[in-house]
Amino acid sequence: MTDREIDAQVENPGTGVRLTVTRQGADVLVVPLGLELDGRRLGTDAELVRGSERTIRDRFRARSGKAVSEHGYEHREIVYDFREAGVAWQVILRVARDGVAIRYALPALDGTARVTGDRTAVALPAGVRSWVLDYQTWYETPRFGADGGELPSGAYGLPYLARLDATTHLLITESGIDGRFSGAHVETGEPDADGTDGGLTLRFVLADDSVEVTRGVVTPWRVLLVGTLAELVSSLLVDELAPAASPELEEADWVRPGRGAWSWWSDFYSGAQLAKQRHFVDVAAALGWEHLLIDCGWEETWVPEIVSYASSRGIQVHLWTIWRDLNSPEALRKLALWRSCGVAGIKVDFMESESKDRYRWYDTILTETARLGLMVNFHGSVIPRGWGRTFPQVIGYEAIRGAEYYVFFEDQALTAAHNVIQPFTRNIVGGMDATPVAFGAPNRTTSDGHELGLSVAFECGITHFADHVDAYVSRPLAARFLAELAPSWEETILLTGDPDSHAVLARRAGDRWFVGGIATGARRTIHVPLDALGLSPDAQVWIVGDPPESAATDEFPATRAAQTATTGETAATGLAETAATGLAETATIAGEAIDVEVARDGGFVAIVAPAGTDLFRATPRPRHTAPTVHPAVAEVGADGTATITTDADAQLRLPPGWSADRIDPTDRAGEVRWAVRPAPSLGTGRLGVVTVERDGDGRVPVVAHARVVRPLEPGRHALSDLPMVAFVNEDGPVERDQSNGAGNPGDGRPMRVAGQGYDRGLGTAPYSEAHFHLGGHAETFTGAVGVDDESTGSARVGVVGDGRELFTAVVEAGKPATDFTVNVRDVQTLCLRSEAATPDDHGVHVDWVGPALHVTSTSR
Repeated sequence: MTDREIDAQVENPGTGVRLTVTRQGADVLVVPLGLELDGRRLGTDAELVRGSERTIRDRFRARSGKAVSEHGYEHREIVYDFREAGVAWQVILRVARDGVAIRYALPALDGTARVTGDRTAVALPAGVRSWVLDYQTWYETPRFGADGGELPSGAYGLPYLARLDATTHLLITESGIDGRFSGAHVETGEPDADGTDGGLTLRFVLADDSVEVTRGVVTPWRVLLVGTLAELVSSLLVDELAPAASPELEEADWVRPGRGAWSWWSDFYSGAQLAKQRHFVDVAAALGWEHLLIDCGWEETWVPEIVSYASSRGIQVHLWTIWRDLNSPEALRKLALWRSCGVAGIKVDFMESESKDRYRWYDTILTETARLGLMVNFHGSVIPRGWGRTFPQVIGYEAIRGAEYYVFFEDQALTAAHNVIQPFTRNIVGGMDATPVAFGAPNRTTSDGHELGLSVAFECGITHFADHVDAYVSRPLAARFLAELAPSWEETILLTGDPDSHAVLARRAGDRWFVGGIATGARRTIHVPLDALGLSPDAQVWIVGDPPESAATDEFPATRAAQTATTGETAATGLAETAATGLAETATIAGEAIDVEVARDGGFVAIVAPAGTDLFRATPRPRHTAPTVHPAVAEVGADGTATITTDADAQLRLPPGWSADRIDPTDRAGEVRWAVRPAPSLGTGRLGVVTVERDGDGRVPVVAHARVVRPLEPGRHALSDLPMVAFVNEDGPVERDQSNGAGNPGDGRPMRVAGQGYDRGLGTAPYSEAHFHLGGHAETFTGAVGVDDESTGSARVGVVGDGRELFTAVVEAGKPATDFTVNVRDVQTLCLRSEAATPDDHGVHVDWVGPALHVTSTSR
């Protein structure tokens, strides 16, 4: 046997069905097996009827993860058939080179039954050390290490890591879950409660009290990875056990791993600000990144604009949403609508459940995003259980206490100890969206080198960097490394480390290796062997990490106040005294190893490349010219179609239920006309977005948009019921039927001007503009305008038609709303504008109350 060989068998010695796992010929685990079915215990007095064995060989290519290159594997599968109390049941055993897995099946069940318990129990010997987290359905409690006798009894989340002896480690987790099952965690009793001579017994506990099952497999895989830490870190067993992707997804080349800019962490309400999102795109493009994530606060009015703007730089846009907003067939249609605008992916949040019912919801989202070609990032979620293979569009999960905890809980900083455990536990089973590299975190105790080291030590299909993009630009060494950082990895190796002290990982992209090291504890030198990289001793190495203790920092001042000058953030206190700030670089030759000095709770990154090759290869993303489309707003005619003109080589992406036909080319060379037919559900005065695409960088199409509007019909139309074609607002979006509130949609209060309440209208925060398409159909525009009682000051307001002022006034806090009646005959575009009357009127909120359009005829 080699030192990597694992073996296992299931037997029934008369004391109950059990699994025995061996490594290098020695027993390392004995695992009692069994189920509770409708309250009956299976596994205590079972008769082994037969066993059948086969070899499973397969290959798959992950689209993201620790190794995107093609991966082949071989498993030995043994199916053990038992009969007990009149029930036929099975244990299905898989044996791989780096672990084993079991699942239960009921091959002859007639109708349905309920699994009321899982009797699988992992007995750990005395003296083991475990690295765990207190169980929570969204897996965001801190991870910590404890010796067996010190670990309190209780519930712990997966994956669970234990050291069995000096070299043998056990990682317990699950794989192959879907809406037929519920998730599980493990619980421990008091040490030696089961007569294990001071050891611990871990029992699987289902998330649901009982789970209804039908004939066939009735549990996910219970996975036991066994080996050295390096073997566990490189393992792909969780993915190997998951179902293969459907043929339609085997070549899902639209799944694009990479690096993402994300504004929410550094600027909470920035998701509502188009201008700020454009800035993040600009810096991301300069760094060569691939993605932009817009978190809570985005507004559908300007989503087409940011998608188009980002696409011109080869950057794809992802939108945040909440799971319950996608929890019905009608709500699910939003996904197709967002995709039709060119959105590339979603971040869906707050699932916070392991129930079978919630896994059925996951099934729906996974199937629909796969159908539409949307990447998906799960937050507030369960841990990975192999979906990255079955549904390659899954590019990340949260299920970790990440950088967002600095935002909500400043007194709960992420410790270096918590971070160091992750590569040996959570990250082994799949990509984790921990949003690393939070230089600007308040009360941070980790060094700048540690924060930068997380960019490699932590892996996610799309790494969304926490900090403001300007915080990276202001640190030239960090910016240079993050620009070089590869978008995906072909191989992952643990170079050195231990969950209690440090983790140094190497990830390969092409002929370069990227190394990330994070440490906990006192300043020291870490010895990093490089022989596993397979490079010659004269390979070149560039290291960025903590400056020597005696050296002044060469990059960035140690206080948060200095960052304020660069990013415009609110000033805060300096970093904690224990957090080393600044970065330093070193260039050297690889040899057999490198020695890197790290600060307290420090870290580093490095690039290792063959001698004679370019070490630095990053380039900014080029700018592509958007396709031509006109008019920007097209009206639906009497024949039910609208006509738009595009470049001849452009293609259309349409909302669900829409269609389009090419018309003969126009007289203008290189252009074609399209007859676009909206779905019948497009109501009067409503609009839809047509996305015009053509090839950009070969991977991401560059896009432009046209809006198609069904004209207003005769009658009175409340303006707050109609879609805006564009808006500008100082604080969040323009609100409908409420005051402006703060930075997020729907966060206003009932409108109130001079003590008078109003139910209908628009809440704005000057400077603001709200644009509406009239198409020349309206006759008059009526309403009133005033300063909401939630603010003070005065504002200058105006109604503008096709660029011409039709009404102006100055409104003041405490004074009644000013009525207006405006002639808007033949006006194509209406704009409601407000601005502070004086520089002292910052923060004034303006309410447009009861605004309505009056249409007498649709013909013009």
